[in-house]
Amino acid sequence: MTIKNNFVCSLSILNVLNRNYAAMHKSMLRIATGRKINSVADDPSGWAIGQRMSVEIRCLDQARQNAQNSQSMMKVADGALSSTIDILRTLKEKAIAAANGTMTDADRRNVQKEFDQYIDQIDDNALVTFNGQYLLDGSHNSQGSATKQSFTNQSLAEDTTFSTKLTDLQSRAGQDLNIQDTDKVSVSYVKDGKTCTTSFDAKDKTLGDIFKEANKLNNNAGVFEAANLDSADTTNVIGTDANGNEVKTASGKNGITVQAKDKGLDGALGGFTISVTDSQGNVKKTVNAVLDDFTETIEARNGCGDNALYTQTGTKANQGIKLGIGNMTAYGLGLKGSDGSVLSVGTQEAANAAINVLDNALNKALGQSTTIGAVSSRMDYTISNLTTQSENLTSAMSVIMDADMAKEIMEYARNSILVQAAQAMLAQSNQNAAWFLSLLK
Repeated sequence: MTIKNNFVCSLSILNVLNRNYAAMHKSMLRIATGRKINSVADDPSGWAIGQRMSVEIRCLDQARQNAQNSQSMMKVADGALSSTIDILRTLKEKAIAAANGTMTDADRRNVQKEFDQYIDQIDDNALVTFNGQYLLDGSHNSQGSATKQSFTNQSLAEDTTFSTKLTDLQSRAGQDLNIQDTDKVSVSYVKDGKTCTTSFDAKDKTLGDIFKEANKLNNNAGVFEAANLDSADTTNVIGTDANGNEVKTASGKNGITVQAKDKGLDGALGGFTISVTDSQGNVKKTVNAVLDDFTETIEARNGCGDNALYTQTGTKANQGIKLGIGNMTAYGLGLKGSDGSVLSVGTQEAANAAINVLDNALNKALGQSTTIGAVSSRMDYTISNLTTQSENLTSAMSVIMDADMAKEIMEYARNSILVQAAQAMLAQSNQNAAWFLSLLK
């Protein structure tokens, strides 16, 4: 019989023991961590894919947090803007009351005190902040060049031009407005918080003359663009917006458009009013309903760079949502001048002119509120989409990275049994290999 000094049988059993122990250790580690891949050595390609997915999931979660923070910011802005809209409603009620003939000048002075306080509150609303940033003061407007404020009337006949005589004016339906030579035309405008008014007879006057007469006010300073006030052309073009795009009427049909003389907020009017009365002083309501139907179609704005609020909503560069917020101060809404002058209701004429100014301000505030609301509503879908992406990507990563616990527990039990069996066999092998020592006794 040959004595094998290298114990070949024991070495074979030891190799089996080590292999089973390594397998048991791997199963134990997977059970402890819940991960199928615990190091790059376990599965290099799977590890790389899993790490990329992990980064993507964390970025999606951060993008969702960004959207939620931006939505919170928009709620703050919308809350302040809602307060401004409520104030404007109240101011219009007060202006209508002040325009009534039963009010005395002393009563209007008392109403003016309310105007002063409410308009000052509008400035306070515009200075609302989120994380130290002012939201409604115009500092977060989108990029664009300075624009000229434009007012468009589409209630007059399509062939109406600035050279059309007032006595020949017709409505969009083709009915004569029946303006007589003896009728008196009054025009009022509000600029920098100051109300200017003039009146003249309709005889031999054209539509363009209304704005020419208005330009003679305030020491002939001129507030309307005079270049086209003698034009005999009709067009559906309103002007140019802040992005340099040509703006046309919504219906595509011709309209009468009058522009401010100067660009930007400094050239903007709070609003203007045209009124026609007959020789007896009676207001011609059907005429005014058509002739005074000028609505602001291009808002005045100052040129500025891109200061819009930006929300990063994706995991790649340039995946985000921009929100430009205009100037919602009293000055930006046309209720206050740059020198601090406040919209006046001190006289019946001023109160009547203030009504259109407040209508324009309301339209601006409501338009901005709608923009904020639309973006906020979009954020709901953005947050939902990001949440769904994160969930689906986490599920996909789980397939690659996570351990099948039932399978791993079974493997652990199997390997544990094999290790114990190998240990027993190794002990038995060592005992059998040492029998020859008894011959030496």
